[in-house]
Amino acid sequence: MGLEKRDMDFKRLRNCELYLLDMDGTLYLGDEVFDGAVDFIRTLSDTGRRYIYLTNNSSRAGVDYVGRLRRLGFPCEMENVFTSGMATGVYLREHFPEKTVYPVGTRAFVAELESYGIPLGEGDVAAVCVGFDTELVYEKLDRAVHYLRRGAAFIAANPDRVCPMPKGEVLPDCGSICALLTAAAGVEPTFIGKPNRNMVDIIAKQTGVPNQRICCVGDRLYTDIAVAQNAGAVSVCVLSGETSPEMIAAAVKKPDYVLRDVKELAEILRD
Repeated sequence: MGLEKRDMDFKRLRNCELYLLDMDGTLYLGDEVFDGAVDFIRTLSDTGRRYIYLTNNSSRAGVDYVGRLRRLGFPCEMENVFTSGMATGVYLREHFPEKTVYPVGTRAFVAELESYGIPLGEGDVAAVCVGFDTELVYEKLDRAVHYLRRGAAFIAANPDRVCPMPKGEVLPDCGSICALLTAAAGVEPTFIGKPNRNMVDIIAKQTGVPNQRICCVGDRLYTDIAVAQNAGAVSVCVLSGETSPEMIAAAVKKPDYVLRDVKELAEILRD
């Protein structure tokens, strides 16, 4: 660790009890696990800190991430994963109890909502709920617009417009699907996932850890860091993914900490 890092004040970072961890670009890229990433998770456990893998991807269920993380070598139980789909299930259960919801999402997303006891279907629809639907067909859009134009609430799992893919390609994500629905129905969605503070607030309520003792670690300023700033949590931006030092310098609102990678974060927490 360089002199400039030794001279920094890491008190707020070390006082955090719960770490919310972005995955792609933070712990791994594709199927390539970053050097020291698995040891970083062990460091959290060894120092008595809790951790949750946090993702905006609403096309997969939480159980899918448990399997993926384990295959990559990371320790993971269901309690260690929280997706925007899971957060949306909690939100719908609290704000639309026993109300019918029309879903626009993958089969995994639908099953996730059902696991929270959300009544899904058509007819007297109280809310349209949209996720990152990689199984999208026109009929879903048609029905969603129908219900939105008749007063149904518009709830969306995550605001991401695209999902990055290898070789510079992208997939249209939940935000793009919502933009189409907004253009057709004239209604703006309430987004649940990062950078909105909903996910952090839900986790704080479930775990009993106050927001100021939660640390969000990620590689994207506009989601991972912004959600921490919006929720009053501590933010750590790692330079192993999307964000560059130049982007940090240009940012109006800086992260609390900027580190090379999670391996460096582990070194700080072990000191």
